[in-house]
Amino acid sequence: MQKLPHQYTSIRKRFTPFYNALNKLGKAARDAGPLDEKTGHLVQLAAAAALRSEGAVHSHARRALEAGATPEELRHTVLLLTSTIGFPTASAALSWVDDTIEPETHE
Repeated sequence: MQKLPHQYTSIRKRFTPFYNALNKLGKAARDAGPLDEKTGHLVQLAAAAALRSEGAVHSHARRALEAGATPEELRHTVLLLTSTIGFPTASAALSWVDDTIEPETHE
């Protein structure tokens, strides 16, 4: 497992009630429907890419891998967005996904 970003761990430590409420919201959203954990993280990865949120792309790529997604599934998730979010944004998101994938899987 990769080390969590300092900003994330800092918020978790300084604002514990807020962090706990955020986790409860995430769990409630996951439990509200039929998508499995991997698919949910791929959806969130796509949203993070569309929002150009590098940290969230890293987070959801990492979580999707932990939930059983393959590097190819992560990359395909981002490539599918190209006609919606544009090539430059998709390219940036793909580079953030590649940051998360183990170096030996880079091509």
